[in-house]
Amino acid sequence: MDTKLKDIVLENSNDIVRMWLEEVQSKKNQDYTSTISNELFDSTNREFVNVIFTSIEKQGLTSELDDFSERLINLGWPLSYLTDGMQVFRRVTIDFILTQSEKVDSEYLSKVMKKVDDWVDPVINRLVNEYSGSWEHIVSLQRVALQELSAPLIPVMENITVMPLIGTIDTERAKLIMENLLDGVIKHNAEVVLIDITGVPVVDTMVAHHIIQAAEAVRLIGSTCILVGIRPEIAQTIVNLGIDLTKFPTKSSLRKGFQSALELTNRTVVETDSNDNNIEKLIDTLDRE
Repeated sequence: MDTKLKDIVLENSNDIVRMWLEEVQSKKNQDYTSTISNELFDSTNREFVNVIFTSIEKQGLTSELDDFSERLINLGWPLSYLTDGMQVFRRVTIDFILTQSEKVDSEYLSKVMKKVDDWVDPVINRLVNEYSGSWEHIVSLQRVALQELSAPLIPVMENITVMPLIGTIDTERAKLIMENLLDGVIKHNAEVVLIDITGVPVVDTMVAHHIIQAAEAVRLIGSTCILVGIRPEIAQTIVNLGIDLTKFPTKSSLRKGFQSALELTNRTVVETDSNDNNIEKLIDTLDRE
């Protein structure tokens, strides 16, 4: 019977394809595919159904299926397009087989449904696995990129580095901050590190604890940590929470923190006369002459 059902489907593939295309096309204006051009949608549908029949004919998953799903992933087509299409194919194929049968009882219906499921389910599972693998890969790349950006240590001058922090600090990110901080201090031979929390929206007990731990770790390897970007509301929160930040310097702005860093490294900012002042002095000298 299995061979007979397969022959019915393959010999009448044109009719099944027509029915499948009609139903899939009727859904176009109602879902995610409404913005896709008719030409692209039609060509993709035809390629999709050909891949399905190739899989049935070869009695298994094919390289054509992998190639097709990979192209759709790269083009940004949703997985639901493929799974919905397979469900439509399941329904259309079962209906067509039943219309070609002289006698339909519960046993025959059960066998037809099981056989069609044997064709359709492996394809759906393969498509879902392909998409899941792609999503996991993308998420992994995004996680690495975010980690690289979430706690950068920037050398701004010899022996002085800055770590600007933006966004919420959780336990995982705090661990990354600690690692980057210690590695960066040694790599750049930093004597002073400025941790800028201007972009951190909330400083609670946990965040302050992580920052204190990072500053203490920096101190243990022989460098000084200055916390900058203490806004008034954050200062008030720190006081209300009873958090002790007296073990290392704090400044309200990065500019003030940088000035302190210069002093700690025996340097200072010296103002020089501008070119305009030099020219005025020269003119005054000429006038006196």
